[in-house]
Amino acid sequence: MDGKLSIRPEEHRDYKSIVSLILRSFREGTDYSDGTDIIALVEEIRDSQYYIPELAFVAELDGEVVGHFLFSRFPLSPTPQGGHGGDTGSGIVMLAPVAVHADHLRRGIGSAMLRMGIERVREAGFRGITVEGNYRFYNKVGFRTSSEFGIYPTSGIPMREPRCMMCQETRPGSLAGVHGYIVYDMYHNA
Repeated sequence: MDGKLSIRPEEHRDYKSIVSLILRSFREGTDYSDGTDIIALVEEIRDSQYYIPELAFVAELDGEVVGHFLFSRFPLSPTPQGGHGGDTGSGIVMLAPVAVHADHLRRGIGSAMLRMGIERVREAGFRGITVEGNYRFYNKVGFRTSSEFGIYPTSGIPMREPRCMMCQETRPGSLAGVHGYIVYDMYHNA
């Protein structure tokens, strides 16, 4: 990666850049989204009780926004059908979305963002992180298949196989005794 990368909390002034970034990142970097649903999800999270402003970040390379990611509270459901009732007491956060500008893919920006973000989640006292995506990438930053932790997928995109739903403990054993299902019924755009 050439240049100086800095990662900081997102601010309202960043929203327009974040929208452009997400559209290009998902249109050019994935085969499952053109980014419009991802933007809708980000806006929905920001307007919900699950949003954690201090855990929503942008990455800048020489002053240009080249990455965006956020962690939000995520209640596990007791059943595969949902019905978590809005409980946020599990101490789990969801990492979604993660976007790197299409012109800067595969330069280590995503890994750098996630390493810093995972540390901030740990410092904030959360027990674990869930993420759905490319396990080949997320395994490199410490995520493992969620079922290893008693947390089971129910649906989703790009949920092509169970390894796409992953979790990470913030401390060894921090997810002991936690179990449930990943159900996105609190969001319309997930």
